[in-house]
Amino acid sequence: MAVYFDHRIESPDYAGSPSQITWHSSQPVLAVASISPSTGGSVDLYLQQGEHVGNSHVERPFQPKVLRWHPSKQVLAVGWETGEVLLLNQADGEQTSLPAIHSADISLLEWSSNSSCLLTGDRLGVLAVWKVDPRGRLQGAPLLRHDYGMHLTHCVFRPAQPGDDLVQLARAAVSGDENALDMFNWRKAGKGGPLKLGPQEGMTFFISTADGSVHYVDEKGKSSQVLLAGSPVQKLLYLQGREVLVVITETLLLSQYSVGPGGATQELVKVKLSGKSGQSADIAWAEKGLLITATGEKVVRLWDLERDDNYVLSLDENLGFEAGETLNCISYCTAKGILAAGTSRGRIAMWRKVAVSNRKTEGRGQWKLQTPAELEGNIIQLQWGSSMNLLAVITVSTVVILCEHVMSSHFSQQVAAVQLNPNQLCLSYFSTGTQRSLRTDMHIKGVCVTKDTVTVWNGKQVTVFEPSGAVLRNTGSFPCESQAVAVHEENIYTVEPYRVQVRTLQGTVKQLLVFPEVEGTPQILSVCNTFLVVGTDAAYIKVFDLSRREAKPHCNAKSLAELIPNLGTITSVKCSANGSQASVLVTRADGSVDSKVYFYDVEMDTLTHFDFFTGRSSEGFQGEEPERGRLETSELCGRCPVSQFWDESEPRLFVCEAVLTIPASPHTHTTDCTDQTDVLVVSFFSTQEHRLLLQDSYPRPAGMQALLALHVPYYYFTRKLMFQRGCLFQPVPGEGQVESEGTPGPSSDPQMVSRRALRDFVGLEDCDKPTRDAMLNFSFYLTIGDMDEAFKSIKLIKSEAVWENMARMCVKTRRLDVARVCLGNMGHARGARALREAEAEPELDARVAVLATQLGMLEDAERLYKSCRRFDLLNKFYQASGQWQKAVETADSQDRVHLRTTYYSYAKHLEAMGDRNMALVHYEKSDTNRFEVPRMLLDDLQALEIYVNKMKDKSLYKWWAQYLESQSDMESALRYYECAQDYLSLVRVHCYLGNIQKAAEIANETGNRAASYHLARQYESQDEIKQSVHFYTRAQAYNNAIRLCKENGLDDQLMNLALLSNPEDMMEAACYYEEKGVHMDRAVMLYHKAGHFSKALELAFSTQQFGALQLIAEDLDENSDPALLARCSDFFIEHSQYEKAVELLVAAKKYHEALQLCLDQSLTITEELAERMTVIQDSKDLPEEARRELLERIADCCMRQGNYHLATKKYTQSGNKLKAMRALLKSGDTDKIVFFAGVSRQKEIYIMAANYLQSLDWRKNPEIMKNIISFYTKGRALDLLAGFYNACAQVEIDEYQNYEKALGALTEAYKCLSKAKVRSAEEQEGRLAELQHKLTLVKKFVQARRLYEEDPGEAVQLCEALLQEPDLDPAVRIGDIYGFLVEHHCQQGSFQVAYRTLEEMRKQLPSLNVNYYVSQRSLEAMQRALGVPLSRGGGLGRGRRDSEGEGGGGVEEAVETHLGD
Repeated sequence: MAVYFDHRIESPDYAGSPSQITWHSSQPVLAVASISPSTGGSVDLYLQQGEHVGNSHVERPFQPKVLRWHPSKQVLAVGWETGEVLLLNQADGEQTSLPAIHSADISLLEWSSNSSCLLTGDRLGVLAVWKVDPRGRLQGAPLLRHDYGMHLTHCVFRPAQPGDDLVQLARAAVSGDENALDMFNWRKAGKGGPLKLGPQEGMTFFISTADGSVHYVDEKGKSSQVLLAGSPVQKLLYLQGREVLVVITETLLLSQYSVGPGGATQELVKVKLSGKSGQSADIAWAEKGLLITATGEKVVRLWDLERDDNYVLSLDENLGFEAGETLNCISYCTAKGILAAGTSRGRIAMWRKVAVSNRKTEGRGQWKLQTPAELEGNIIQLQWGSSMNLLAVITVSTVVILCEHVMSSHFSQQVAAVQLNPNQLCLSYFSTGTQRSLRTDMHIKGVCVTKDTVTVWNGKQVTVFEPSGAVLRNTGSFPCESQAVAVHEENIYTVEPYRVQVRTLQGTVKQLLVFPEVEGTPQILSVCNTFLVVGTDAAYIKVFDLSRREAKPHCNAKSLAELIPNLGTITSVKCSANGSQASVLVTRADGSVDSKVYFYDVEMDTLTHFDFFTGRSSEGFQGEEPERGRLETSELCGRCPVSQFWDESEPRLFVCEAVLTIPASPHTHTTDCTDQTDVLVVSFFSTQEHRLLLQDSYPRPAGMQALLALHVPYYYFTRKLMFQRGCLFQPVPGEGQVESEGTPGPSSDPQMVSRRALRDFVGLEDCDKPTRDAMLNFSFYLTIGDMDEAFKSIKLIKSEAVWENMARMCVKTRRLDVARVCLGNMGHARGARALREAEAEPELDARVAVLATQLGMLEDAERLYKSCRRFDLLNKFYQASGQWQKAVETADSQDRVHLRTTYYSYAKHLEAMGDRNMALVHYEKSDTNRFEVPRMLLDDLQALEIYVNKMKDKSLYKWWAQYLESQSDMESALRYYECAQDYLSLVRVHCYLGNIQKAAEIANETGNRAASYHLARQYESQDEIKQSVHFYTRAQAYNNAIRLCKENGLDDQLMNLALLSNPEDMMEAACYYEEKGVHMDRAVMLYHKAGHFSKALELAFSTQQFGALQLIAEDLDENSDPALLARCSDFFIEHSQYEKAVELLVAAKKYHEALQLCLDQSLTITEELAERMTVIQDSKDLPEEARRELLERIADCCMRQGNYHLATKKYTQSGNKLKAMRALLKSGDTDKIVFFAGVSRQKEIYIMAANYLQSLDWRKNPEIMKNIISFYTKGRALDLLAGFYNACAQVEIDEYQNYEKALGALTEAYKCLSKAKVRSAEEQEGRLAELQHKLTLVKKFVQARRLYEEDPGEAVQLCEALLQEPDLDPAVRIGDIYGFLVEHHCQQGSFQVAYRTLEEMRKQLPSLNVNYYVSQRSLEAMQRALGVPLSRGGGLGRGRRDSEGEGGGGVEEAVETHLGD
């Protein structure tokens, strides 16, 4: 709770009326410009409390126009109407005038962002920029001058961040670079123009003129027009982060322009602001793009440029504002987050910006209107300023400085004092029930009360008052510059550096409590009972015992900085009633509020804490139940403490206020956050043995400002701030007084203190001290869980009220076992029964809520039901307590399953209360109106008929028609039956009235079955059989129609009716036809349709109805009688319908007979038929062996028919994979063969698959070759694999002449054959010898070809030797050796030898194609050399292929892949 102290400025007598004010940005110095008709104008400076600064008076015979403080120095720039610009230095009073370059009113004075330049401008359009040194003194002529030729209105600098170029330049200058030093000068003679400005100087700005044009002056001093507004500019603003220029014109047109690097602008947004056009608006700029305007209306308008949102703030008459009061001027304090607005009635409206967690409530919802400050006269201008955030206000006659002060309050010895305004206190004496008011002649900054004294001080003087009759008498006053004061009995304790002074009431110092320098200067004093605790600026605390004649140290000074990490300062320190403990609130080093309360145990010299952010203490709560602990601490999480108190008589009891943690912002204050968030009052038991015990917590009562004190059995609160209307103080509307017993009686002064009983003392506020002590002990032992001691402490108490109070206590502690005992002692049988029945509820809170309900603690019951989310019980609770609106809301949002029930119960309640209209509405919502409303309105038939006609509900129409029918009003009944579309009733009434023809029309038109049935009965009673049968048929009452047809011989209709009816009626009609012996085909069909196949077949066979047999057989399946199926199959065999016979045999599960029939009649077995004949595994129809035999027979049949894939499938299902593979081999499906071999994993199948693949063209498909090698390997058929490798080698020789690859294949063949297990060892040795011989010959030829590059002669000799080898061909072809020799001789130029060798080759191989072994080039060379034609023999063959040619790539790839594996 805060007030604003107002200080009028001490203006000299010669000063005129104030016209302008401006604060220094950091110093508490206010400049005031005044105008006097006689003397002209003057400028004066004033300090924080309005003191005039003597040496700073400036006076001229003309008026001052503009005032601007230097951003950091105490230098004020003053612009006069003659064009003079004056610099006033506050420190020494020095006055410096700028050179006279202006000859008209000064309209612009702006300091640059880095404070190094001053910009001046006048009404004639002359603009100048002046250089100012670091001490604020002018340096020479202007740096820049422009003449725009018209009135200059506004200017805004474009901030520029220091860049890397400035950093590098500074480093160079420091190192002694002359050029760098020269570049820092504003003027450099002989180089460039008169101005050398860099972007680091921040000297780029925008300036507007009277015609609405805006010019940009760049860093070089060049001016250019960048935009033209439609009317004169009223405000220029620059959004630095977004690089956006905001222009507001006098017609309230707001435009936003993006600004490029060179000052070029591009329009982004243009909107028309609301407000009074043509009137000068006061425009303020808040943080984050928030624009605030006041235009003399009843509202303040805000535009959020960042969020593109706008809203208004208005005054509230409930807070003391008057109707028609307008807002003239505004000012925003960023540090405090307060928007101040001056009104036409002399009030200052203040909106505090509060933090909100929900983004949806941002905007208007984050501004909270405060209590206004009241001055005299219309407010013309106001402005926040200085580092102390002072508010200066211009009224009609003077200037007032407002300084915020937290309102003082204090409680001690049943006396409470609360500050009402700067010099008035409200005193409440609770022991006598009286109240007094105290007015002083000082601005009160602090107050201390005892039962006999009231002590106030203002930081410079201390005054003591004592009651004398009905008034308070000043008994002592003395000067004392102490910021902290405490009072105990006849002693006053004040502070000064490093000591506490103990004074008499008259101010005489009688004792000094000295603190060493290391312990710091005392700053905080607090007295509790007979103990004084002192906190110092060095974070030391020390407790003194005041019970003796002189104060004695109760303990040594304790340094908290050693125990609390990151400690800032102590903000509050209190001690317990017996001095055993001291509690401390602190701030962190960064200035933020610490969420912990620290407890220092004086005797044990230990420090513990409770953290409100986590909801846990440093040692945990002792003796609490886990469930209760979780519930309690969850309420305390995320908070921080703001105030603390110990009970003056009970040393165990401690209480503090904790507020929800607010996100960090510059507007957050510990003194104000209680206004912004929900506040909990939390009480603890604190003992040396059990440490900290949570005793209770509850929200601070509405209408209360703050916790003032704790004194059993009450909490004491200060009421919320009051406002002054005229001369009377009144409570804030809507937050009236909280009723409390023992509150001082009525008085002309406001009642500012209220008290509320502790949870354990509700109803026991006036109990005696033994009962009070017993209740405290009971609460303490109950908190620690010691039930024996708890009951022992109250065993002598017989009062039923005490037991009831303890039962109430059990609601808070959730101790239902204790509650049962309390209810027993109270004799509360109903509550005991309800508690016993509630044991069925699984949630503890639900059971506790039942107890709270029985004790009348309805708010607690509601909260408990909500906490355990038992909204069904909460709904019942609301209904039982008569809170029907809440019950409906709960059911609608949380308990939808009981929504209709709730509406119904509410409707019954309203009906009982006589509110039929609302009851009717809720009956409709519960969907019970069709019965309940007619019942409710039965005694008011006219209202009921109106309701029925209004609702147009068919059920209501029918009910009303039935009622009218009961009253024999048949015409009206027929009308309402027709509205209800109740055709049965219409037909019934028409038949009753004898209008049977009309009834028949209704039945035929509507087709209503019930109406048709009723009409059919009527016709039957009148022996109109055909009409009766017709309407029975329309009513689908076929049994009745059939009955009439049989009785009256209507056989033709009987058949159609039977087919439409159910199987029973069909059977009955079939029997009828069979008994008559006529229409036997109908009987067979009806038996068939009724599902009686055996009877239908028997009758069909006996009457030779083969067409019917065909139809019946189509409906037979495996679920039919096997004998019946066999009989039908025989019938179809006799008539050569073998496919149908097979299907019936399969359905009859005679698979072998069906299969044999397929073989005998050459019927193709389709896959569908085969699947039907396949019996599932583990079937009870066939044993496993018979099942496999059946599958093999099916597969054999498929093989005969050439369906190899189906045969493979059946062989596989029978488990015979070899036969399955043979069937698959016959199909020739290579992919499936490879897949089947891979999944079968059988040796024989691998070999079969490889043998099959060899039959394919494996030479051209490397994948097939890989599979052959893989299958032979997996099948362990190494002899067959050796043969395959041998074949591969021969292919390489014959087809591609690639002996190297052939050699590799032969080597693999030899390895495989040597490892193979062959039946005959001799055969194996023979094959190995043959392979070895072939391998040797191929190796020699390969060696010769490789040797040719190094030694051709040796290679030729090897080849000639090979020609002498026996059995050379086919291991090495003779033609390849001769071709090799011919090529050699041709290359050597020995064409004669080559020719002879060629002729020798021709003799051995007469049919040889020479081109196949000798290249065409060699043949042509030989022909040219010898001049003889060479016979080619045999025609042209395939050309010679290189040993590395691509033709043999497939074989080699397959072989090498296998070798790699």
